[in-house]
Amino acid sequence: MKRILLFAGLCSLQGLAFAQTDQVQSSDFDYNYAELRFVDADRASGDGLRVNGSFDLDNNWLVVGGLTTLDFNNNVDSTTFEIGGGYVHNYSSDWDLIGTLRFVRVDVDTPFGGGDDNGIALSAGARGWLMPQFELRGAVNHLNLDNSDTYLELAGDYYFTQSFSAGLSLEFAGDDDTFTLGARWFFR
Repeated sequence: MKRILLFAGLCSLQGLAFAQTDQVQSSDFDYNYAELRFVDADRASGDGLRVNGSFDLDNNWLVVGGLTTLDFNNNVDSTTFEIGGGYVHNYSSDWDLIGTLRFVRVDVDTPFGGGDDNGIALSAGARGWLMPQFELRGAVNHLNLDNSDTYLELAGDYYFTQSFSAGLSLEFAGDDDTFTLGARWFFR
């Protein structure tokens, strides 16, 4: 229920976009950013922080990376590191299609020991302006570690300025749903 309320609250912020004279929307999205997000995972009541980043290499190529730390019940902790690249196709003036390939390393610590695993992650999605100052993102993600998992992601950000946005995301993966709330800082 709290997820629905937060999403509804974020969506209501989009109404402020029409009241502002300085619109943030432009035909080109900025892929140079750093992001900090609070993560709430349904599985074993895990929560923690995620730091992501993207750097535009020009000619539609990107470098992407991230670090996620989660604390679960029963003193179980996990750290996920991702680094890779991607490609952006400018589909229209308001929508981009994005694909990424990332190397993933997961370390898990428990009271009885720990373990790690390496693999790859693939993502294919879209990023577009739903309305002025409100960006919508959606993706299909596939993570191939010891066990493979495919999940859907839906996210939205409200742009307070051209350099700062905040929003939330929902990730749906079978019985495991993840909710994030965070902010992006764009650097040019």
